[in-house]
Amino acid sequence: MNTFLDQLDIRRTINGCGIYTDLGGSRLSETVVHAMLDVNKDFVQLKPLLDGSGAWIASQFGAEAARVTPGAAAAIMLGTAACLAGQDGNKSEQLPDLTCMKSRVLIQSVHRYKYDRQATMSGAKLTEYGGAQGNSTAQLEEALAANDAAMILHPIHLDEVEGSLRLEDVVKIARPHGVPVFVDAAYMVFPTNLMATYIERGADLVAISSKYYGGPNAGGFIMGRADLVKAVSNVHFTAYESGTTLKYGRPLKMDRHTIVAVCVALEEWLNLDHDARHRHYDRQVQVLKQDIAGITGLSSEPKCFTMDERFIDEPVNALLITVDAAKTGKSAQAMADALFDQQPCIAVIQEDDKIGVVVEVLTDSEVIKIGEAIRNAL
Repeated sequence: MNTFLDQLDIRRTINGCGIYTDLGGSRLSETVVHAMLDVNKDFVQLKPLLDGSGAWIASQFGAEAARVTPGAAAAIMLGTAACLAGQDGNKSEQLPDLTCMKSRVLIQSVHRYKYDRQATMSGAKLTEYGGAQGNSTAQLEEALAANDAAMILHPIHLDEVEGSLRLEDVVKIARPHGVPVFVDAAYMVFPTNLMATYIERGADLVAISSKYYGGPNAGGFIMGRADLVKAVSNVHFTAYESGTTLKYGRPLKMDRHTIVAVCVALEEWLNLDHDARHRHYDRQVQVLKQDIAGITGLSSEPKCFTMDERFIDEPVNALLITVDAAKTGKSAQAMADALFDQQPCIAVIQEDDKIGVVVEVLTDSEVIKIGEAIRNAL
């Protein structure tokens, strides 16, 4: 059957890397796809849909309010804009011009990361506090003393970095100054109760990406204080055409299919048997390990490839293969290239003399194809 991908001559990819934006995110379940097809049958007003879906999401985590966004990076942009403009439509229209507004977003020096760029897209100036050796409460107090900070950005995956002020410490200092603390928790979706802990620990806003729990690549949500989520709706896309002001976030519009898919995937994730999910990964890893056993120059070990791109021991979701180039006649890089040259191409993680195959989004048949491809490459 000739598909649209065939018409465009786009090579299909067997994704042995895991959940990556550039590889299309996750693999939607049949339940999520059917929900998208079902909502396609009818038109709805998007504001009530966003309000209703947001209220449902908030109820799952004990948050005051929530709103679906086109991903966690978009949530950072919208959350920052909301902290700058509040519920004032004219200020939303004024962005990224910050005349007569607070203009800075604070971030710890040891917390700088690639997605802090999204905060500056609102027009805000990103200002570091502390230094390379760490941060003190006094340094945060000093940064807040200027009284021009609209928000503090706190990437929660860096909460335990040496020298970092933890979320509770930041909230305790920021609250008397009236400065909201925004937690980027894009991939912190497991254990499932983890998402609610950031609200419990005092975060004013929290961003989550849906692709990490089986939702759309261009989906996610922001949750937290009701006034700030209302401010997010002020700067977002609804009522751009029908309202009185031209809102900042118009390019970040959403369709009804994605909004529903974000919620249905989340419901599935919250009710999923995660022990069974990890047993499934472990079984797939063992199948691949056995399939390449005995190949001269290869050794392998079940591992966990983390969302921050490290190989640790558990819970198993990957096979880490060490390549002895002297015995195989090929380096790990050459092997990765050979796999990528297959039809369909096979994408894997390659580091030094190792190849990692992540099974999180692989079917059983794809695991078998990867084993065959590794044997053929040698």
